[in-house]
Amino acid sequence: MAISENVRPTSNSGADHSISVIVVNYNAGPLLAECIGSVFGQCDEVIVVDNASSDGSLLLLEEGLANKPPLQVVRNEKNLGFAAACNIGVSHASSSHLLFLNPDCLLDPGAASKLLEALQSDAQVGMVGGRLVNPDGTEQGGGRRAIPTPWRSLVRALGLSCFAQRWPTLFFDFHLHKQPLPEQPIEVEAISGACMLVPKSIMEKIGLWDEGYFLHCEDLDWCIRLTRANKKILFVPDAKIMHYKGVCSHDRPIFVEWHKHKGMVRFYRKFFQNEYPGALMWLIVGGVWLRFTLIAAYVGVRDANRFLRSARG
Repeated sequence: MAISENVRPTSNSGADHSISVIVVNYNAGPLLAECIGSVFGQCDEVIVVDNASSDGSLLLLEEGLANKPPLQVVRNEKNLGFAAACNIGVSHASSSHLLFLNPDCLLDPGAASKLLEALQSDAQVGMVGGRLVNPDGTEQGGGRRAIPTPWRSLVRALGLSCFAQRWPTLFFDFHLHKQPLPEQPIEVEAISGACMLVPKSIMEKIGLWDEGYFLHCEDLDWCIRLTRANKKILFVPDAKIMHYKGVCSHDRPIFVEWHKHKGMVRFYRKFFQNEYPGALMWLIVGGVWLRFTLIAAYVGVRDANRFLRSARG
């Protein structure tokens, strides 16, 4: 059950250029207030959907934005996951465009207008995303990428992308951020759910976020559904977003990795089940869970060593 508060939509929210920013929060700490502060003046409406945070981030938001315009806050009584919370945000939005933004992201001034301009540049464009950068200014992976098919994921996991120069089609790396930064918006297969701008009307074509995903891969699901509906996805290089990646998940790494790998399996089965022989698909799924087991074991050993060192100290 969700509880909504401070609902005061703006008067121009129905205009063609209007933007509702939807932020799903889970223990983002002080970054939540910084995120929301960065979007004021760039949008018409801000909606924060909180997944039962326990870190006081909503209180920090209220204190940090005491003199800012009002926003909508929807409090979920439990953590419903990212996709479900995004859909709740959609149900509260009154603008013609929706900007999904992670709470650990800070929009550069003018970034939203650059995204909107790219989105409206062609009727076939159905989704745009900006350039996600690290605090040191380097571009992050994920902001522009190809769909990570099971084969592409295997190539990346085994480090076979080093052969891409000789056999680019076979050993293609789906992360594109190491390629030269384009001067203009370019079409890509996928962008990151950390920053996605879509027209609200796109829901009529591709539907809402798939709530079968709890965390991770739901953005890829949305991207592939959009391209299969003959819509374009653009990466907008001059719309810069600072992304403090992993702020909401650093304290529960195994929980996050579990849902990440579970999402990968759902994504592969949903879109590639009929493109790979059954035995190969089972091998791929087994590889996904083997990877999770190795990561969980590594995290367990690392945390145990940290505990022992602190106990001795």
